[in-house]
Amino acid sequence: MLTAITRGVSPAINQCELSHLERQEINFARAVEQHHRYEACLREMGVSVVPLAPEPDLPDSMFVEDPVVVVDEVAVLTRMGAESRRTESESLGRAIADYRPLRWLREPATLEGGDVLRIGKTLYVGLSARTNQAGIDQLAEELGPFGYDVRPVAVHGCLHLKSAACALGGRAILANRAWIDMSPFEGLSIVDVPAGEPRAANVLSIGDTVVVAAAFPETAGLLEQMDWKVRVLDISELMKAEAGLTCSSVLFET
Repeated sequence: MLTAITRGVSPAINQCELSHLERQEINFARAVEQHHRYEACLREMGVSVVPLAPEPDLPDSMFVEDPVVVVDEVAVLTRMGAESRRTESESLGRAIADYRPLRWLREPATLEGGDVLRIGKTLYVGLSARTNQAGIDQLAEELGPFGYDVRPVAVHGCLHLKSAACALGGRAILANRAWIDMSPFEGLSIVDVPAGEPRAANVLSIGDTVVVAAAFPETAGLLEQMDWKVRVLDISELMKAEAGLTCSSVLFET
């Protein structure tokens, strides 16, 4: 069964970290409602959702993708590039420990799960403002014994690798080529985001369905024309915190 760990929206979300967006007031009640709809969408697609309580003192803690990388054999707790977020790993680690043995990255490594795009046994990892080479090297050391190939990808125009490229299923990805080095993706099928929707690459692919943010209708239409099953979800308040669709859940098979 596909399981998703989520966490409620922190009431401190308006103090979230921002790197590429100007700060706007986030309507907390609307953000909570949108997050509940996100969880409902996962359940409607057959995912077992395990919700964790909000962390009032950790503004970004809803974004559970970043503190951990989960593969079939283990879960690797990351050391996040945003120092203010590093304590998020503690409670998330306790939840993940019910499903996977834990490993931990160590100083001087920094790595955030939003920089990790997995396709089969290959993990493409963004070399970004939040993830350094030491983090990529330590992740490779932890996962190499299980047969995983970890490949660095230079990120130069966005927060995380998955801000610019996400899996669509099979060996296809949706990508904004302007924000990352595309050479590590040679051999994959690339679908380009529409020019007018540069932030649209962060989609959530589950089974034969791709969830697309409602802010990106051209991208939703493009994928539908290519015969993908598409669900559209409004995450407009969450996007003010630099959210995408992948960052609010940790998905793995149980």
